[in-house]
Amino acid sequence: MTSTQIIDPTTEEVIGTVALTSLEETDAAIDRAHRAFRAWRAVDPGDRARLLRRFADAVDADLEHLAALEVRNAGHTIGNARWEAGNVRDVLAYYAGAPERLSGRQIPVPGGVNLTFHEPLGVVGVIVPWNFPMPIAGWGFAPALAAGNTVVLKPAELTPLTAVRLGELALEAGLPEGVLTVLPGKGSVVGERFVTHPAVRKVVFTGSTEVGRRIMAGCADQVKRLTLELGGKNSNIVFADADLEQAAATAPAGALDNAGQDCCARSRVLVQRSVLDRFLELLEPAVRDFTCGNPWAEDTQMGPLVSAAHRDAVAAYLDDDAPVAFRGTAPDGPGWWFPPTVLTPAPDSRVFREEIFGPVIAVVPFEDEADAVRIANDTEYGLSGSIWTRDVGRALRVSRAVEAGNLSVNSHASVRYWTPFGGFKQSGFGRELGPDAPQAFTETKNVFLATTP
Repeated sequence: MTSTQIIDPTTEEVIGTVALTSLEETDAAIDRAHRAFRAWRAVDPGDRARLLRRFADAVDADLEHLAALEVRNAGHTIGNARWEAGNVRDVLAYYAGAPERLSGRQIPVPGGVNLTFHEPLGVVGVIVPWNFPMPIAGWGFAPALAAGNTVVLKPAELTPLTAVRLGELALEAGLPEGVLTVLPGKGSVVGERFVTHPAVRKVVFTGSTEVGRRIMAGCADQVKRLTLELGGKNSNIVFADADLEQAAATAPAGALDNAGQDCCARSRVLVQRSVLDRFLELLEPAVRDFTCGNPWAEDTQMGPLVSAAHRDAVAAYLDDDAPVAFRGTAPDGPGWWFPPTVLTPAPDSRVFREEIFGPVIAVVPFEDEADAVRIANDTEYGLSGSIWTRDVGRALRVSRAVEAGNLSVNSHASVRYWTPFGGFKQSGFGRELGPDAPQAFTETKNVFLATTP
């Protein structure tokens, strides 16, 4: 059995080891999940709901422990980590209401009665990235379990600790063995087996667009269901009539939260040319005051990057000729730190077009509404974005015109578990969260009962 070292991004110290699941162990776990599915799908809806509520309660009771694991493993700030653990709890509680409400339809037809049923798929494979290990895991397993499926979950190699703990909490809450199984391991072993194993009926993947394309191609061989939430290069569009002080004050959080390691980060800031200079004047102190440091401190807003390799990848975008407008600060010494950085590049530059996945903001001007929409849509991605304006008509027009799945007006929120989440174009397809998510883990079965002699 091989294992991997877990390293604290803040201190660069080894904090533990986790065994990596082999191919044979993956097959055995999928087989157990397949066997468990027969009993789990037959659990009365009220009892399944009760078990999910117990799971939510177990997460709530362990919230501080889960948050501490995330700070140590992923370098998240303690405030963010608490929110993330709380999100898992809330998502479980929300979908605990689904088993008793997963209703089909009675459709009027001649000669009989027509009914539809939402039947669970079977085993669902959930592949989780390293940037938000807890909530993204919950977005996959909670609605899948609620719909009567069993789940095998592969956390990212860099950040498996909270997923392992969630698997333990599920058992402590009373979920049967095999209903939720966490399999730390390599993507080329565990994740690939989710794609190729015929008993895995759906794959849910969050990660890079490049890997998503390979998973999609693999799932096509078995016509396997798939949800993809992939990359993003998102625009924060600031019109001249906006509350500039508020737009500038909140732009750092919209782009730099989790050190910019967020596919929803508003890293492209489009500002109407007539107010560009004023906006930059307001943005500079907001960036300089965006606290990057000890993630255990309650007032810290940004921790380190997740690994040395990722820090090097982000730094590679900023050569000596990079059009740096200003920078924030970051600690010296151990830890994979990177200071918040604001650029003023050309719209066709690499830093404006590619997903950097770090604390880098690119500010470019636009002329009018049509120009703003053109620039915002000139990307292969379409995940999220923001629009800042006092004009409600403009807010609606631009929201309809921008090609992205999740837009906010005068705010930067992308994710609410009550509402659907997903992307356009190369940012993926399918939707997570919201009231309809459990149906994405079902097949619709149509049954006709003849009533005429």
